[in-house]
Amino acid sequence: MGKFIKVGTKAEFEDIEAGKLAEAGGQSIAIFNLGGTYYAIENTCPHRGGPLAEGMLAGEEVICPWHGSRFNVKTGSVLTPPARQGVKSFPVRVTGDDVEVEIE
Repeated sequence: MGKFIKVGTKAEFEDIEAGKLAEAGGQSIAIFNLGGTYYAIENTCPHRGGPLAEGMLAGEEVICPWHGSRFNVKTGSVLTPPARQGVKSFPVRVTGDDVEVEIE
């Protein structure tokens, strides 16, 4: 079982149009707010290392800003190439006003 680490507050994630970068437990994580529910995936695209937190959000998908691979922000699965594999997803919880990500 992992440990939940605070990555910000709900206010910090309210008006984001894409993802927001967070560092937790030595990992680079992209956090997404979809209608008040938070999701977290690895920030680095496995294709060429593009920063997913900077990608455009289209529904439940984030588009890598470098080469256009699409990933499901809920599961981390890859939806379109050129990436051939998905990224890790992390459990997220909200405690009071704090947004926390579980790191193993």
